[in-house]
Amino acid sequence: MKKILLSFLLAVPILGYSQSYQVNLQGQKQTAMGGAGTGVALDEAAVFFNPGAVSFLKKNGVQAGGSAIFLKAAFKENGSNITEYTKDKLTVPPAAYAVFGNPNNRLRFGLGVYVPFGGAVHWDPNWTGKYTVTSLDLQAIFVQPTLSYKITDHIGIGAGFVYSNGKVDLKRGIPLTLNDGTSATAQLKGHSHDFGWNAGIYVETISGVTIGVTHRSQVTAQVKDGDAIFKVPQALQDGFPTKFNANLPLPATSSIGLGFYPSSKTIIAVDANWVHWSKYKVLAFDYNNNSRIPNTSSPRNYHDGGAVRVGIQNMATERLALRLGAAYAFTPVGKGYVTPEVPDANRILLSAGLGYKASERFSIDLSFLYENIKSRNETNIETNLSGDFKTVAYIPGIALSYKW
Repeated sequence: MKKILLSFLLAVPILGYSQSYQVNLQGQKQTAMGGAGTGVALDEAAVFFNPGAVSFLKKNGVQAGGSAIFLKAAFKENGSNITEYTKDKLTVPPAAYAVFGNPNNRLRFGLGVYVPFGGAVHWDPNWTGKYTVTSLDLQAIFVQPTLSYKITDHIGIGAGFVYSNGKVDLKRGIPLTLNDGTSATAQLKGHSHDFGWNAGIYVETISGVTIGVTHRSQVTAQVKDGDAIFKVPQALQDGFPTKFNANLPLPATSSIGLGFYPSSKTIIAVDANWVHWSKYKVLAFDYNNNSRIPNTSSPRNYHDGGAVRVGIQNMATERLALRLGAAYAFTPVGKGYVTPEVPDANRILLSAGLGYKASERFSIDLSFLYENIKSRNETNIETNLSGDFKTVAYIPGIALSYKW
């Protein structure tokens, strides 16, 4: 039984909203423009997109918002005519920023609170892959104080220290039967507190094109003494662990972006992102009681992923801005490693949005993002779960901002 239990505890998580469990919803203007924002100084969200561009913002300001993620994943086992779907689960990652300091000075300050990694997937407790996962909730909230400095009138640099507050809650079935006839279950819950950094440079060229280059460091989420909750037959309870330790890499991202300004009313932003997923080789769990379950080390063998993004903003009137965007993201999940937690594949992103300036100080921005993750037929090398995965996401968002 020990060997059987091990096979069901090897694989773990996670479904995000960009690549694997990465989330790219840190600013409504940028989301509406395909997620591009590294090479332009649009608003306070530059704290995330390029700290070097913060010193080029013409006004101080605060903004707060969120994006409502409606995600639906489907699985059809090979040889079956039945398609199973995830439950409806609304997730709203927030994002808030503040930029302050004298706009006429070279030094500016910023603060950002955002969610760059997360995921939520909830299958029926008795679905085909219940021994792989039945539900997962993951979220890493980053808090980033930032300094931005204009070296010259046309070059700015910036950097921010990152504090990450993470949580994970994973549930799955295990191949034992309880006295009431239902399947035994395992739940792993824990929190992490970790650190990283975000830095960037922003350049205005003599041609009028702006250039941004950024790097966000890897943060390794370390769960220590997380709760391992096993609902198993009473006679077996004493042999199961109650605590676990685990590490999950939240990978570094390097980006380069360009800004073009064909008229005083129009901005075109182009980004390329490189996500260092290849650091994610193994997912390991250490338990405090190995009587029935040994420590596990599960290979992931991700490769680096990337994305190209383009967006446009046009001021239709003095108060109304219209935005469109598109992107294509390349999955880091290789053949044989796709799981119900990460039914990842290459994906197409289409977005639109608008901004309305209600007054000189107050404005509202809306965005809508559609993600189409390509269907993928895979057989997982550990669980042998084999079939077609297909996922789509619909993500409306809103942000309110105040400037002075």
